[in-house]
Amino acid sequence: MPSSISSSERVRSEPLPGRPGLVRPTAADRPGVAQPVPERDVPSKPWPAMLAAAALVAALALGAWEARMRAVGLVPGDVGDYPSGWAEQRRRLDAGDVPVAIAGDSRILFDTDLDRFERLTGTRPVQLALVGTNARYIVEDVARAANFRGLLIVGIADTSYFRADFGYGADALARYRFESPSQRSGRWLHGWLSQALAFLDEDYRLSKLVHRLDDGWRAGADRYYAATWKLLTMRPDRAARMWSRIEQPGQLQEHARWFWLHGPQRPPASDALVADTIRRTREAVAAIRARGGEVVFLRPPSAGPLREMQERQMPRARGWEPLLREADVRGVHYQDVPAMQGLVMPEYSHLSGACATVYTDAYVRALAGLTPRLALRADAPPPLSPGDCVPRR
Repeated sequence: MPSSISSSERVRSEPLPGRPGLVRPTAADRPGVAQPVPERDVPSKPWPAMLAAAALVAALALGAWEARMRAVGLVPGDVGDYPSGWAEQRRRLDAGDVPVAIAGDSRILFDTDLDRFERLTGTRPVQLALVGTNARYIVEDVARAANFRGLLIVGIADTSYFRADFGYGADALARYRFESPSQRSGRWLHGWLSQALAFLDEDYRLSKLVHRLDDGWRAGADRYYAATWKLLTMRPDRAARMWSRIEQPGQLQEHARWFWLHGPQRPPASDALVADTIRRTREAVAAIRARGGEVVFLRPPSAGPLREMQERQMPRARGWEPLLREADVRGVHYQDVPAMQGLVMPEYSHLSGACATVYTDAYVRALAGLTPRLALRADAPPPLSPGDCVPRR
C-alpha cells in the first residue's frame, strides 16, 4: 500500500553538482517523514588551524586598535561616567557610616581631587556630583537618605542650580532606584575589562567616531559640535580628572570652549524660580539636619567669557548670597579665597587636573574653618598655592 506521505518507489539520492562521489539525501531517502530535515555534509578541512588563524587575526586587530586608542590619549582604568557607577556610590549612603558626601554638577566633579581630600582629612568622600545636572535634585535625594548623618558638600554653578529641570542626571537617579541584573553584571564586566583595555571608552566607540566624520555632509544632520565630547577620566569610585587632551591647545579644547559659549542656552531664571529654588534648598537642608547631618556650599571657579556670561545671567547678589542667607547655610565662594584665584581652566568651565588638586586643598581648609564636621589631620601636608599648578611664563 503506498504511503500518503512518501513514494512507494525508492528514489535515489541526487548527486551534488561538481562534487563527485557526494550525494544529497532527498525526501525519498526518509520514507514516512513529512518535513524532511535539510542535511549538509561537512567537508574535511584543517579546522584547528583555521580557528587559530582567525583568533590570531582578531588578536592583532584588537591590539592595533588598542594601540591606536592609547596613542590618542585613552588610558586603562578609565571606567567612564555611567548611571550604574553613580547608583553604586549612592547606595553607600543607604548603608550608613558615610561621614562626607559631595553633591553637585560637573564643576565640583572635575574640581575635586579625592586623593588630596583624603590626605588632608583621612576621609574619602562619596562623590555624587553629576555632569550637566541641577545639584538641587541631588541634595533633595540625599535629604531622603534616612541613614545619612554626615556632611554634604554641595558644589554649584549658579546658572545650573537656579533652573527648573533636573538635567542629564535623571538616568542615574532612576538606575539607583532600580538596576536590573543585566545592568549590574554589565557594570561589573565593563569595569573589570576597562582596567586593562583603553578602547572601551564610550566616547571613542566606532559608531561615534563615524558620526563625527559627518561634519555637515548630510543636510539636517547634527554636527558633532552639537554635544560635548570626552572631557574627563574617571576611576571606579568616581574620582574624576580633566582628560589630558582637553588641557592641551587644539581642536578638542576649542570644541569644549565653543560648546560652553554657544551650545544650548537657558533664559535667565525668573524671580519665582529663584525663590522656589531657595525654598526647596532650605527644606532639604532642614531635613538633613533633622537626622543629625550638615550641609555646606561651594561655588567653584569659572573663567573667561563663560564667567562673564554666567555673571550676567545669575549675579552673585541675586543667587549665591540669598541662597546662603535664606537657606541658612554656610559656604565658600572662590572669589573670596586667594588660593582659589588665577587657576588654570583650559575650557573656561573646569580646572586642569593639577589645579583641581590646588582647589581641593584650598576648599577643604576653608570648610574646616566653617564646620567641625571636617578637620585636618595632624600630619596633613602643607597648603598648596596657585603657583603649584599654574605654568610659569
